[in-house]
Amino acid sequence: MKIENEYGPAFTIMTANLAPGERIKVEPGAMVAQSEDLEMKTGMDSGGGLGGFMKSMVKSALGGESFFVNTYTAGPSGGWISLAPSAPGDIEEFELDPGRGFYMQGGAFMASTVNVDTSTKFQGAKSLFSREGAFFLRAEAADVPGRVFFTSYGAMKEIEVTPDKPVKVDNGHVVAFSEGLDYRISKVEGLGSFLFGGEGFTLDFHGSGSVWIQTRNIQSLANQLIPFLPTRSQ
Repeated sequence: MKIENEYGPAFTIMTANLAPGERIKVEPGAMVAQSEDLEMKTGMDSGGGLGGFMKSMVKSALGGESFFVNTYTAGPSGGWISLAPSAPGDIEEFELDPGRGFYMQGGAFMASTVNVDTSTKFQGAKSLFSREGAFFLRAEAADVPGRVFFTSYGAMKEIEVTPDKPVKVDNGHVVAFSEGLDYRISKVEGLGSFLFGGEGFTLDFHGSGSVWIQTRNIQSLANQLIPFLPTRSQ
């Protein structure tokens, strides 16, 4: 699978060029255009049966992802599919080694190779009081290396974390992070900062790995727009 990205970082569109018979799993609504000879099937991302149904329900209700996922298969001559996030932003790729996890904020997952499975991970009780989601999406490749494609709101930046260089990130600006990092949720010091300063909870990362951040916060945008929304007249 060969990947081409265009118009980044604010309006990135990704095109996956598939070999004959090659498949890609895509979040519903991400497809922009495709070649004619691709076959699409819709199903639960976590497989069939009651277990797959329950995992898909949990990811949909708590992880910010769709209940179903679309799988595109290229025909005998191969094919292509172009994908884009729902909000203006960037697209990045992460290569998964078998058995190692990759974590994404709810709504960041866009596509993956078919051997990648996703599940939810609870951030901790403190996250229930934050404005952002309380669950991360965890991606893992089953037997062989896999690829996961994830999106941001705004441009994306990768920050390396080492044992002697921990990083603190506002929860609303975290897009994803690699396994090997631990984090704790903390509140910005000072009651005034928490209530009036526009800052809330942060994720304090430590260990060895990378964290991806986004330059914009969609929750902050929503708060900016609320005063301009029409209200029902009394």
